Amino acid sequence: MYIYGKNTVIEALKTQKEMDKIYLSTSNQEMRPQIVSYLKKQSTQIVMMPLAMMNQKFPGNHQGIVASVKEYQYVELSALLTTVEQQEQVAFAILDGLEDPHNLGAILRTADATQMDGIIIPKNRSVGLNATVAKVSTGAIEHIPVVQATNLVQTIETLKQNGFWIIGLEMDGSVDYKKQDYHGKIAVVIGSEGKGISRLVKEHCDFFVHIPMYGHVTSLNASVSASIIFYEILRNRLT
Repeated sequence: MYIYGKNTVIEALKTQKEMDKIYLSTSNQEMRPQIVSYLKKQSTQIVMMPLAMMNQKFPGNHQGIVASVKEYQYVELSALLTTVEQQEQVAFAILDGLEDPHNLGAILRTADATQMDGIIIPKNRSVGLNATVAKVSTGAIEHIPVVQATNLVQTIETLKQNGFWIIGLEMDGSVDYKKQDYHGKIAVVIGSEGKGISRLVKEHCDFFVHIPMYGHVTSLNASVSASIIFYEILRNRLT
């Protein structure tokens, strides 16, 4: 797969993500030394191309740099739980049926900014890790572990067995999100753009919170809701 954009490619290089080729516009010639400095341990070919040719080969906002990489790998839930088992404060986000790659990319970016410990997405009826997600995340995709769960309900039950409280973000949630306690091990569930949290997943949540809205619209974009709740979780962790 191809990943586009300066920040996306540079972050992938920093984490030593395996690359086959890097396509660099001749108008971005000044970036070559920086790229080479990250390639000391990699046998990656740098291909210089005129901008017009890049625009033809890679439609979209590539910013004059594109990398050919292996598909992004998901983390097993068991492995993720092992990495955080000694932590007193752990926060995961469970995205129930998110379909817009721009929303997932934005959520990964905010998750990195707020030090969330991992993202869990369902395998079916959900967007996965792809080039658009990588581009929108501006490199955060390299730093936030993502679990792809076959069954969200079973995953939630596994989390509960490992000491997690499950908090659903719902418009009719009983508690203002600022009044919820986010200390300890928690997983916040954010529903899809149109349907919200699915019925079965909702039945397995321990608490429900809502984000107050005082205008005329009745819901927030999923990535905006995630940003609000992630920063509240971080604020709780720091107090």
